[in-house]
Order: sequence, then C-alpha cells, then structure tokens
Amino acid sequence: MTLKARPSECTLTSGLSRAVLRARLAAPRGARRGGDAATAARLIEAGSVEPSDRGQVSTILMPGTFYRHAGQEAEPSIPAAVLIPLIEHSWGFSVLFTQRTPDLKAHAGQISFPGGRLESSDADARAGALRETVEEIGLAASQIEILGQLDPYMTVTGYEITPVVGAVTPPLELKPDPLEVAEIFEVPLAFLLDPGNHQRHSRVVAEGVRRAYYALPYGDRYIWGATAGMLVNLYEVLTARAEET
Repeated sequence: MTLKARPSECTLTSGLSRAVLRARLAAPRGARRGGDAATAARLIEAGSVEPSDRGQVSTILMPGTFYRHAGQEAEPSIPAAVLIPLIEHSWGFSVLFTQRTPDLKAHAGQISFPGGRLESSDADARAGALRETVEEIGLAASQIEILGQLDPYMTVTGYEITPVVGAVTPPLELKPDPLEVAEIFEVPLAFLLDPGNHQRHSRVVAEGVRRAYYALPYGDRYIWGATAGMLVNLYEVLTARAEET
C-alpha cells in the first residue's frame, strides 16, 4: 500500500525544481565520506552527545575513521547504492520510502530507500540503484530522472553506499517485492529538510560501543540510522549550495 504525503512548509523547498536540484547536487564540494563514524563526530561536535559518553564515542568513532564490527576491521568495503526517489507532485516534492518485511535477516522492519549491493553487471552506482529499485518496488526506470549523487555513506556493517537522487514522475504503478518490502509510503521533502525535525540520539550497540545517530520521526514512522543520515546529508548539500546563490 502506498500512503500519500501531505504538503509541508519549508523555506529551503520554496521554488525547488528539478533544474535547481540538479544544479545544487552538481556543485563542487569537498571530498567527504559520510557514514556512522562521520555522523558520530558531527553529533559530538554539536554537543548532542552527553559529556559522560563523549569519550567512549569519540575514542571508537573518530572523524575520518569507519568503525566496523569486531573481526571485520580489515575486510574491504562492499559497494552498494540506493535511490532517494523524489516524487514530483503539483504541490512540491515528497520522498518515497520502503518499510522492510519483519522476517528479513538484516534490518528487518526498518525504513529504507530502495537499493542494495552492486552487482558485476552494474555499470556504476546509478545503474545499480535503478536496477534495485525496479526489483524491489517495480518502479519503472523510464519514470526516474537521475539528478545527482550525495556523499558516499559507510555503514558499520561494511557497506559503502552511494545515495543516488532521482526525480520521479507520477502516477506510480508500484509492484513491491513481498519478500523484501512490507509497505511503501511518502514523506514531504519539506518536512525532511527542516532541521527542526533532525533529532540526535546515541545508544549502546553491540560490543559496548555507543553509537550516535540521526532520527526523523514522521507520525508513526521512525526513520533513523543510515537512512536518516543520508537525508541530513541531502539537507547539508542543498543548504550549502542555496547559501552560495
């Protein structure tokens, strides 16, 4: 089932078009990899992690390093890609998400973007993101216009994800893979780009490591972790370019 998004106010999305998005995503920016470690470093710097926890977080998740689970430190990263689908409505853009099925081995029940690891047949990250989108939700590639890419995002599980941003022309005739996707829904882009909705948290995860992360709750939907981190990166990229123009 696809839930329709409702418009929301945000000055950053005022006058936003495909051309503007493409220009902002193409603007030069410093080479930077995002990810769980980078998120932790930024949250510490912003004072969003309790002082008593900062030493534990900063010791293990230092800027420029990428924490891996024990025993995986020396393993090469796994290339992956996701599509951040921006649905173009008459009132503005929304972002399409998938809710993963509850019986998956990894990230069961979590909210994510369509995507996955790259295959040898994929020419690049964009091709991989489009292929995974077709396989997961049945969205035709002909309805997607690629606008650009965000900073690569490294997860604690070893995936180096390239977020590909694409504009989508409705109406949508989606066919979700029942083994992977429990539900498909949309959230207004204006809500996601409002920094007042970017919550900052930290919690202890496996091996006693305290992990700092972003969350963007929307109604009864809890968007967090890598998905929320990529959305914050989208906000940062669009904001930086908007301030220059």
